[in-house]
Amino acid sequence: MSAESSAMNRGVSFWKSVTWVTFLLAGAISMLDPLELFSYSVAPVCFTTAEYVGPNIDAATALPGASAPTDKQSDQLFGMNTEPVNAGVLFDKWRDTRAGIAQDLAVVARCEANEPCPGAAQKLIGLSLEGAGRSERARIGLINRAVDLAISPVSDEAQWGVADRWSDPFETLRSDRGDCEDYAIVKYAALLEAGLSRDDVKIVVFRDRKSNEDHAVVAAHVDNQWLLLDNLTLTLVRDRDIMRATPEFVLGEDGTRRFLWKGGDRGSAS
Repeated sequence: MSAESSAMNRGVSFWKSVTWVTFLLAGAISMLDPLELFSYSVAPVCFTTAEYVGPNIDAATALPGASAPTDKQSDQLFGMNTEPVNAGVLFDKWRDTRAGIAQDLAVVARCEANEPCPGAAQKLIGLSLEGAGRSERARIGLINRAVDLAISPVSDEAQWGVADRWSDPFETLRSDRGDCEDYAIVKYAALLEAGLSRDDVKIVVFRDRKSNEDHAVVAAHVDNQWLLLDNLTLTLVRDRDIMRATPEFVLGEDGTRRFLWKGGDRGSAS
């Protein structure tokens, strides 16, 4: 056999091996849970709003102990009580944001009645239909993933030239860009449009103890537990499994509320 023929055979064998390895990898990936294919795929972009919160409370003294939660606690985020916040920057922002969400969902309702439908409304409807026909948990995970992949992370300073701005769902979907609360607001609206009860969807504001910044995520109540939908990961996380962040405020249909800490220590919304 000539040297040229030998080299050609080696080349063919090499590409056969590459093809076989690729086939095996594709098969392995196809067996993974679709909710676990991506993790920490979105760069962290959060809002820094020191005026929203008070002292940075150590979670070791703030969060409930390791004992199993009671039936009542299982319906509470982090097993903690809350109190209403009736004034302050965060109160104002959530009041205006809720009005924007309601307005956008009214447009979506008109779309579903076969009236003219703007592009942003069509996007929100598409996101809410992700995972239709799947279990509620799987559907929530697929909506979470779809929103994370539909929006590119950018700070409010870079996008709007201001330190902090909360956009309604349509504004974010028109630009396809936003920071953590913009992701959370779109997910909140998409889950409501998908049929979740308004009592079962919340937005939680954390203090990330590592970066010392605030961070917003969505919490959805399903299968008797609260799952967190975070733009930093496409994987659903139970509220009890959060380790490096302190929950401070929860936003929902009942307005703005502040988590109550053991020993009487509380954050401040003013």
